[in-house]
Amino acid sequence: MSGTSEFLWYIPNDVKAGHRGDTAVENHNSLEALTNHAKALEDHGWKGALIGTGWGRPDTFTVAAALAARTTTFEPLIAIRPGYWRPAHFASAAATLDHLTGGRVRVNIVSGQDNLAAYGDSEGDQAQRYSRTREFMRLVRRLWTEEAVTHEGEHFRVTESTVVPRLPIRGDRRHPKLYFGGASEAAERVSATEADVQLFWGEPLDGVRERIDRLRTLSRQLDRDLPPLEFGLRITTLVRDTTEQAWTDARAKVEEMARIKGAGWHDHRQSVAVGQQRLFDAHARGEVLDDNLYTAPGRFGGGGAGTTWLVGSAADVARSLRRYRDLGITHFVLSDTPYLSEIRRQGDQLLPLLRS
Repeated sequence: MSGTSEFLWYIPNDVKAGHRGDTAVENHNSLEALTNHAKALEDHGWKGALIGTGWGRPDTFTVAAALAARTTTFEPLIAIRPGYWRPAHFASAAATLDHLTGGRVRVNIVSGQDNLAAYGDSEGDQAQRYSRTREFMRLVRRLWTEEAVTHEGEHFRVTESTVVPRLPIRGDRRHPKLYFGGASEAAERVSATEADVQLFWGEPLDGVRERIDRLRTLSRQLDRDLPPLEFGLRITTLVRDTTEQAWTDARAKVEEMARIKGAGWHDHRQSVAVGQQRLFDAHARGEVLDDNLYTAPGRFGGGGAGTTWLVGSAADVARSLRRYRDLGITHFVLSDTPYLSEIRRQGDQLLPLLRS
């Protein structure tokens, strides 16, 4: 793959052990355990990791700051919600962490449903939710790149606001990248105008191609005034020494998911968003698509990035990821369980093939 491609992993940040088939061990979410993951990512060639968010999980920003302090190159992709944070509060916190880490912060803006009432938030229909997200992203970027910002919008207001420390320009990086997901029409309009990176879940190649084309067209139609939108893929990659062993293990995992009725897997099934439904619909087209995109996990509890898996040897999975790269994907957020051992396996076996 091109040197412009970036490879991140996933840290679930869940108080419950055994997330998506992970090894259930005591203190799985301790600072020591999570630091072991972050340091393994550094040691095995990964750029960083997406850290999961949601009410009922440990605070994502706190976890990211702790892991950044214990590492030297690890870049946290910090998932945050506009209703949980106010724009100036978040812009200041992120600028501070970015300063302390020498520019290692990335941000994933999440607009999906959450237990909003638990932290005093409320929002209306889909149009209102994405309107707020769009305004949040635009204002945070202004606070990072301008001084004495005054803004009075539908959802937020600031007066003569200057965030410190100021973010230095690092090459072509003016501020932390803003990643965003969502497949509804409203979500895609936000991505087309405000996101730096649009994240897709593991759809078949034709679906990703269609969405990239549509988002590029939308960016032109909506007069995007930012650098061109980039694209990322968040997907499970089940890699083994041989193709046969990978499929044996994949089918065994799905059988176990069926037996336990998806316990520990279905953290994206509280409400089925448009993007999640697209993944579920893929199974109607076949249990295996595009050579090795396994759709069966979605039938038995897999949600989000656990709904579809790329299965095979390192060469098989690398070949499939290159096809996504050829469509325009440059950011890859991969994972499989057990998380820690797969960081090492895929870092040593898969990443060298993707970089060759």
